[in-house]
Amino acid sequence: MHKKVILFGCCLAAGGLAAEPIEEVVVTAGFRDTGLMSSSGSISVIDAEVIRERTAQHLEQVLNVAPNVNFAAGASRARFVQIRGIGERSQFVDPVDPSVGMVIDDIDISGLGGAATMFDVQQVDILRGPQGTRFGASALAGMITMRSADPGEELDGYVDGLAGNYQTWRLGAAVGGPLAENVQGRLGVQQYRSDGYMENDFLGRDDTNSQDELTVRGKLFFQPAANLDFQFALFHVDIDNGYDGFSLDNTRVTLSDEPGQDRQKTTAGSFKSIWSGSDVVTLEAIVTYLDADLDYGYDEDWSHVGLCDGTDCEGWEYSSTDNYRRDRTDGRIELRLLSGEAGELFGNTSWVTGVYAYRRDEHLRREFYDYDLDIENAVFTSDYQRDNLAVYGELDSRLSERWRMTAGLRVERFDADYSDSLDVSAGPGETLWGGELALDYQLTDNALLYGLVSRGYKVGGVNGEALGKAVKNDFDPEVIAFLSGRLEFDSETLVNWELGWKGRYFEDRLAVRLAAFYMDRSDMQLKAWYNQGPLFVGYIDNAASGSNWGAELETQYWLNAHVALFANLGWLETEIEDFEVLVDEQLVDKSGRDQAHAPAYQFNIGTDFVFGSGFYGRLEVEGRDQYYFSDSHDEQSDSYQLLHARFGYRLGQFDIALWGRNLTDEDYQVRGFYFGNDPRKFYEPEAYYQYGEPRVFGVEARYKF
Repeated sequence: MHKKVILFGCCLAAGGLAAEPIEEVVVTAGFRDTGLMSSSGSISVIDAEVIRERTAQHLEQVLNVAPNVNFAAGASRARFVQIRGIGERSQFVDPVDPSVGMVIDDIDISGLGGAATMFDVQQVDILRGPQGTRFGASALAGMITMRSADPGEELDGYVDGLAGNYQTWRLGAAVGGPLAENVQGRLGVQQYRSDGYMENDFLGRDDTNSQDELTVRGKLFFQPAANLDFQFALFHVDIDNGYDGFSLDNTRVTLSDEPGQDRQKTTAGSFKSIWSGSDVVTLEAIVTYLDADLDYGYDEDWSHVGLCDGTDCEGWEYSSTDNYRRDRTDGRIELRLLSGEAGELFGNTSWVTGVYAYRRDEHLRREFYDYDLDIENAVFTSDYQRDNLAVYGELDSRLSERWRMTAGLRVERFDADYSDSLDVSAGPGETLWGGELALDYQLTDNALLYGLVSRGYKVGGVNGEALGKAVKNDFDPEVIAFLSGRLEFDSETLVNWELGWKGRYFEDRLAVRLAAFYMDRSDMQLKAWYNQGPLFVGYIDNAASGSNWGAELETQYWLNAHVALFANLGWLETEIEDFEVLVDEQLVDKSGRDQAHAPAYQFNIGTDFVFGSGFYGRLEVEGRDQYYFSDSHDEQSDSYQLLHARFGYRLGQFDIALWGRNLTDEDYQVRGFYFGNDPRKFYEPEAYYQYGEPRVFGVEARYKF
C-alpha cells in the first residue's frame, strides 16, 4: 500500500474538475514512497490520466510531457531515451548498456524500449540526473520507472476500444479485485494494430511500417500473515511490427523491395516479499527474470535493383538486407533492509542497506550481405555475458524541524565476457561507485528548497564488430589501427550539481517545481561512425570530458473549477571536449560542439477544462529546438511544434472521446544519418531522416465497472 497525503485544494479529474482535496502525487521509484513536492531531485510523474488524455500506446507518446527528455527511433518504436542530452540512440551489433534505464514493476527492460507499452500503466516516474545509489550502472543520466495498475480490495476494471486513421484500432480490457481472503489479483490484455505512416511505392503497399502489438499484464498480491506481503507481477509483449522507416527521397514514401521488421517477444516476471514484523526493521526481497527474443532488420539499400534502369546510374544499384536476431535473458536478486521507527539511528535518522546481484546473457545472430566475400547470406554471431554485484546504503536524517540531509553510496563490480565469430574476444571489468548527498530546507509548510550533488556511472564495453568488420573488409591500415586501439572502451562517470525549489501557493492552486543543474562528464562514451562507400562501421569512443547544464520548470495552475493550466519547460546547454572522429580517413576534432540529441529548449504547455454536463477537453502544444543526430557528423533536426487535443463526454461509467495528435501535420525528424546510399546520386554522402508521427486522430470509448 502507498501512503497518500492531501496536496491540492482542487484538481482536474478524469473528465472533470473536482472542488475538493485530492491525494498528492507519490513518487514510487525510490527506496520508500515519497510525495513529489517533498522529494529532492528533478522528477516528473505522469499518471494514468495523462497517459489516457494523450491516447498513448507507447512510452514515446508521453515522454514529451517531461522537460529535457528526448528519444531516438531508428526502429518502429523508440528503444532509447536521452535525459539532459545523455543517452544512447541505437544498437546494432555490439552490446549496449544504456545511460537511461527503464524499469517496469521492478523488471529491468533497459535497451528493450519497444516493450514499454502503456496499457494498464498507472504511473511513469522520470528521474533526471544520476541515480547511483538506487539503480547503479544503468542510470548514469536518469531512470524511467513504470508501474502497472495494482489490484484493489474491491472489484473494478474497464473495457477500452479505439479506432483511428491509418487503419488503427485497439481493444483492451483489465479487471482486478479480491480472489480470496487476503488475496487480490489483476489481469489485463490489449491488442493494438496500425498500418503505420509510410507508403511503399515499389510494392504498392501502405503497411510495410505497420504496428502489431499484444500486451498482457498480471498481478497477484497475497498476505499470508499480518506482517508478510507477497507481490507477483508478470508481463508479456508480442510485438510484430514492420520497419520501413527511411526513404532515399526523405519523404514518407519508400522504394524498398525487402522491407524490414522490428519484432520482440518478451516474457518477464517479478516477485517481491515484504516482512514488517518488527518495529526496528523491514526486510524486502526482490527476484526478477526476463526472457526476450528480438528480431530487427531492414532493407539496407532502401530501394530495389532496376531503380536506375535507363538512366546514367544503371548498374550502380545493390540489394541487401541486414538482420539482427538477439536472444537475451536477465536475472536479478536483491535483498534490502529498511529501518522502522524503532530502528532509527540517534532517534532522527532512517536508513536503508541492501545487496544486489544481476546477470545478463545475450546471444546475437546477424544475417547480412558480405560485400568483401560477396556472400548473400553471411552470418555473424556473438555472445555476451555480464555479472553485476553491488552493495548500497542510504541515510535520511532530520537535522532539525526544517533541515533534512540524505546521503547514499553504492559500490558495484561488473565483469563481462565477449566473443564473436570473427575471433574477437574481450573481458572488461571494473569496480565503480556512485551516490548522492542532498540537503533540504523547508522554507514554509508549502515550499521546499534543496541542493544536491550526485555521482553516476556507466560500465565500459566492447567494439568487437567494428574492428572485425574493418579487418575482414580490408579497410585502410590507419583505420584498422584506430579501431584496434578502441576494442574496449572505458566506463563513464558523471557528477551532477543541482539546486531546486518546490512550492504550492494561492491556496494550493499553483504548484511550481524548478531545478537548475550542472553535470560534469568524464570519459564520456560517444557513438561515432566511419563510412567507406556503402560500408560503414559504428564504434563507441571515450571523449576526455563533456558538460551539460540547464534548468527544468514544471507548473500547474488551477484557474477555477473549470480550467487548469500547465507548463513544462526545459533549457539545456551541452558541450563535447577532446573527441576525435574519422572523416574521410582524417581525424576531425569535435571539441566545443553540442552533444547529440540535446535540444536547447523543450516545452509542453496546455489546458484541461470542463464545459459541464459531462463534457471535457484537453488542448496542448509541445515543441523542441533543433539538435544534432550524431556526435560524429553535423546533420541536425528541424525545430518543431506539435498540437494535440482531446474532447470527450462522460455519462456515468461510460466515456467517449475524440482525440488527435500533431493536428497541424508537422513533419519532424526523430533519427538521422549521414552517408551515401542513393545510386541515382552515385552514393554521394547526404543526410537521411526518419520522421515522427504525422497527424493521427480517432475516437476512443471506455466503460468502467
